[in-house]
Amino acid sequence: MRLAFKMAAFLFVFASGASVLSLNAQQTYTSGKVDYTVEFPSAMWRLVGEPDDTHQLAEWIYGDRLDGYLRIRKETLEPDQTIPDFAHHDQDTRIRFLPGYVDVGKEEKFAGRLSGVVLSYEFTQTGKPMSGRTYYLQADSRTVYALRFTGLRDKLSRIRNQTDQIARSFKLK
Repeated sequence: MRLAFKMAAFLFVFASGASVLSLNAQQTYTSGKVDYTVEFPSAMWRLVGEPDDTHQLAEWIYGDRLDGYLRIRKETLEPDQTIPDFAHHDQDTRIRFLPGYVDVGKEEKFAGRLSGVVLSYEFTQTGKPMSGRTYYLQADSRTVYALRFTGLRDKLSRIRNQTDQIARSFKLK
C-alpha cells in the first residue's frame, strides 16, 4: 500500500510538471518555474519551497532545517557592479544584522559551471551557534544567483563538500 502511494505521488509530481527528483542517491532539481538546474549529492536534501509568482525563492533542507538549509534566489546586478561588490553589499544590507553576526573569512573565488565568490559568516539563532555560506554565482552581466546555506555551525561544516558540489553543479537551462 505504501509503495503504491509513493508511486502515485511520484506520477502526480511528474505529470504536473513540478520539480523532478530522481529516486537514486543523487538528485537533480529543475522546474518550469526556474531557469536553472541543480544537482544534490544526497537524498537527504529535500525540496520544501518552490518559487511562485510572489515568492521567487527555492528552498531545501538537509535532514532537519538546523542541519542544513538552502535558499536559491535570482538577483539583479546594478550596471557596472561586480560580483564581489554585490556580495559585500548583500552582506552589509541583509546578513550583517543577524544576531551575533561574525564575518569569518575573506571572500573566496569560486568556479563551477558558473563562477563567482563565496562569503562565510557565523551568527546565533535561538541561542544556537549557526553558520552561513553564500555562493554568489554570475549568470550574465546583470544576473547573479545567491545560494545561501545555513545550519548549526558544526553540522554545516560537515557537509561543506556537499555545499561546494551543489554550487558547482548549478547551471542555466
